[in-house]
Amino acid sequence: MQLVLIRHALPERIHGPAEGGPVAVGPADPALTALGERQAARLVAALGTGVDALYSSPLARARATAAPLAAALGREPEIVHDLREYDADAAHYVPVHEMAALDPTAWDRMLAGLLPASVDVPAFTARVDAALERIIAAHPGRSTAVVVAHAGVVNAWVAHLLGIERPLAFPLDYAGITRVLAARDGRRVVRTVNETQHVADLLDMTAGVG
Repeated sequence: MQLVLIRHALPERIHGPAEGGPVAVGPADPALTALGERQAARLVAALGTGVDALYSSPLARARATAAPLAAALGREPEIVHDLREYDADAAHYVPVHEMAALDPTAWDRMLAGLLPASVDVPAFTARVDAALERIIAAHPGRSTAVVVAHAGVVNAWVAHLLGIERPLAFPLDYAGITRVLAARDGRRVVRTVNETQHVADLLDMTAGVG
């Protein structure tokens, strides 16, 4: 079967307690920006109708990214709690394109391919791997299942499959598509990582271009 992994589209920033402005009460769970909604809408044409199952992380940014595709397919995504991001319990959220200025320590670790020091990487990877393997088991044969999740989730699993020690080995863009082929004999083939042609012009807006 084919597993199509999608990183969520661009979310809002949620301020930390020392920054001023609106602060989340409880864990930060940002919605998409208007630009993020445009990115999510592009997934409909990029993936077409040949989708047999749709799954999403429980976080708002993933569910909103899945929404246009769900509407086009006429089905609601199945929510998988174990696909939540490593920072799901954090009280603030900084979109990655703002991280260099707002959270340079986290940015430096990300550039080095590392998750925050507080994250139990083996446990996080094991949680994600188990969730995705359950999805694979539920769709044998030539099925295509789409999973909308997060950069850390996709990266950790792809690094696991490829035997890469760094859990953030690949820069994954908003609404980027990664494809993995899963054979019945247990083989997992990473076919593509971070396809972005469907949102290339919209990604320029978060890269300071155009």
